[in-house]
This record gives sequence, structure tokens and C-alpha cells, in this order.
Amino acid sequence: MENELTIALCKGNLLKPTLVLLAAAGLPNDGVTEDSRNLVFTYAEDGIRYLICRPTDVPTYVEQGAADLGIVGKDVIVEQQKDVFELVDLGFGACRFVVAVPETLKDVRLKDLNYRRVATKFPRVAEAFFRSQGMQVEVIKLHGNIELAPIIGVADLIVDLVSTGKTLRENNLVELTTIMASTTRLISNPVSFRTKFDRIEPLVQVMQQIAKGGIDRAD
Repeated sequence: MENELTIALCKGNLLKPTLVLLAAAGLPNDGVTEDSRNLVFTYAEDGIRYLICRPTDVPTYVEQGAADLGIVGKDVIVEQQKDVFELVDLGFGACRFVVAVPETLKDVRLKDLNYRRVATKFPRVAEAFFRSQGMQVEVIKLHGNIELAPIIGVADLIVDLVSTGKTLRENNLVELTTIMASTTRLISNPVSFRTKFDRIEPLVQVMQQIAKGGIDRAD
């Protein structure tokens, strides 16, 4: 369908509140569940198709035009730096980027950590932050268990995404400073935004109103 909207949705914690949002916006989502083996859901009568994918893939699918729209965290958008339009702050899935250190360093000043090693899944965010502070650090990219890095001596500190901070505390780490906050955003492919503006703009307006009023959160 020429005017079909394809929307990339995140697997994981964001999927449930995203489905609540879609229902509130009047979009179909019957059958879309985390447990389904289907990765593509098509609603031909409504001209809607969903792609279910990893959060880190959502901006790529949107940039490449495989999806017209995407719903994904600001953290992923900032780290990926893809060519997409950010349309709406949806307000759910709140978390934040932090610099965290072992408890033994909890009283240290950030500037005292110059030239140290930083472990992170988000090298662009980390490098930009420390550069903005006039600091030089060695950024070590890891793909999981960032909290383990200071324990085994791979890094002196970490940059990670946290919501409650429970995992940090369980690993005897403390937040030294917050880099930025993150919530879920609606993004668009730039070409789709122009060619399908008549479909996208009303959806943007509806989602802005929903975000202002809040939706049931499951994040």
C-alpha cells in the first residue's frame, strides 16, 4: 500500500507501554506481544505495519527507510546519531546516563579522574561528555555487564544507563554525576515525513496530547 505506515517498535521493556500508547492513539495492535515469534505485523485495513526489533536497530531501520516511524529511547538516538527526525517526547521509559565509580572513589571529583579508563556500551555518549568536561579518558567499549569492569580491573569507572540504580548498588558502584536524562521518542525517516506528512502529522498531534496527559506506564 502506497500510503501504508511502517513503524519500528522495540522488543523488551518498552514494548508494553508502547502498545498502550498505540491503542490510545487509535492504532491497531491486536496480536502484538513480546512472546510472538512474528517480527512483522500487518493491518492492511488500517494501512499500518509494525516491525518488532532490537532497540539498537530501530534508528537504522528508520534512517534506511525500512520503517517510516520508530519508537525508541533517546539514549539510542544519541548514541546512534542516525539521520532521523525526532518528533515527540513520549515521556515513558525514563532513565539516565550516569558516570559511576567504585564506592572507594565516591568522594572523588570528576576532574580527578582525568586519563582514566572508562567502560561503556555507549562510546559516543561517553567520549562527548568527557570532551565537554575538558578531560581525556580511554573509552573501552563493552557489550554487557558493564558493572563488572571496575571489579576486575578492566576500567576505573563506567558510563551506563540506569533507571533505579539498583544494579549499580548491587555491584558496589555509586553515581558520580548524571550526563543526561532519556525518555522514549517518536522518530521519523526524513523522506517519509515529507511524502507521508498527511498521515504522520495527525499521529504526531495525537501522541503529543497523549504524552502531555500521560499513559499507563509499565517500564
